[in-house]
Amino acid sequence: MKERIIQKGSDLFQVKGFTQTSIQDIVETLGVTKGTFYYYFTSKEELLMEINLRYINDVLEKQVAIMGNHETDARTKIKEVMTMLIKNIDKQGANAKIFFRELNNLNEKHLKIMIGKRKEFYLNLQTIVENGIASGELRPDLRPDIVTFGILGVCNWSYHWFDPQGELTDVQVAHIFADMILNGLEVKNAELMLEE
Repeated sequence: MKERIIQKGSDLFQVKGFTQTSIQDIVETLGVTKGTFYYYFTSKEELLMEINLRYINDVLEKQVAIMGNHETDARTKIKEVMTMLIKNIDKQGANAKIFFRELNNLNEKHLKIMIGKRKEFYLNLQTIVENGIASGELRPDLRPDIVTFGILGVCNWSYHWFDPQGELTDVQVAHIFADMILNGLEVKNAELMLEE
């Protein structure tokens, strides 16, 4: 039942938004009582936190696995992280939208936890960028923190427009983004990439 509540809450939060969804809406669609809801969650906000935690913990776990692969270089790791983020937006559409849209509806305690986890993800990615600069794979004249913000901005905002049923797959979109970030838009870079 807990999983059903989480799934239904996620569906409704995605469609109606957190503030416009009531506990009554959730229990009515499940055909249960409010008592059933309160057996598993003390509040609607706690349900929101559970959805957010599942999303961020999943992407953090995948990111750490990518970082732990010592056989791949920094460029490959950046591409893999970007692909993972776009794929997650595709596979976890509702949870991804809620994660990015509803942060301001968490209470102070939960918000602090979530900001900490988001910062952890950001710093992990920045470490990959810094390692790439140190190894000579990436340009040393760009600030790693700004590059990291750029990568996350490109990937995370796609939740707003990416259509999994559209012309391009999640992987194709991620690879276009990665190519754009890693090789730029200049023709000479594209030509060099074709030679590789």
